[in-house]
Amino acid sequence: MPGPIIDLTIYDSEEQLLAGLRRREPDACACLIKRFAPLVYAQSLRLLGDPDEAESVLQQTFIKACARLDGYEGRSGLGSWLYRIATNEALMQLRRHAPRVALDDVAETIQADEIPQRTTLWSLDPATAALDGELRAELEKALAALPETLRVVFVLREIQGLSTDETAAALGLGESAVKVRLHRARLRLRELLATYMLGH
Repeated sequence: MPGPIIDLTIYDSEEQLLAGLRRREPDACACLIKRFAPLVYAQSLRLLGDPDEAESVLQQTFIKACARLDGYEGRSGLGSWLYRIATNEALMQLRRHAPRVALDDVAETIQADEIPQRTTLWSLDPATAALDGELRAELEKALAALPETLRVVFVLREIQGLSTDETAAALGLGESAVKVRLHRARLRLRELLATYMLGH
């Protein structure tokens, strides 16, 4: 038997939704989940590459958001706030599963001046490519095919828009390691998307 139908129009604005959440109205909580769960899940899946882990992060995100609602100051939208919680949850999940090795791999000791700031070898940057519907689906598949260490850096830098130092701090890496991983992720994505681009 299907659950009750949730009228999303009860809370037209984020202010109304936030007020309902602070009053602990059940419909407000259901509305929050209905509005933001697909985006939070998609972000978690991009970072983790595993549907079960992404589902776990989704649940933890909404549990933590409801528990920390009094701490929400409204400096960013509810969606941005939930994205940040989900990103932190996903990163904690990754850290729990990460092998215990030095964070700056030996292979990533390339000098910072050897790393290009922006790669311009291909006219279509993978981040820009995400704007096209069909190409976006191909990019999602390519992202899922990236090794976890590259995928997480790419998502944080290019999709979430974190700076190099913010990404480094979030992952516990040096800035040079972030630059190397981002460069490798871009190159690998270009390789993965090249076949698609040549066919279109």
